[in-house]
Amino acid sequence: MATIVVKQIGSPIRRPAIQRETLKGLGLNKMNRTRELEDTPAVRGMVAKIPHLVAIIEEKA
Repeated sequence: MATIVVKQIGSPIRRPAIQRETLKGLGLNKMNRTRELEDTPAVRGMVAKIPHLVAIIEEKA
């Protein structure tokens, strides 16, 4: 199972509610937190929606 490591690089303060909810859906809520998530189209889509708030720092096969 492939995974990606996602890091929160931006603050959700003064962002639209949908962007805050997307961060929560990824399991992120504080600056510089990282999560290892399954590499699925749904997760990739969530990351693509908020590229200014998160970064993919590692991709594991």
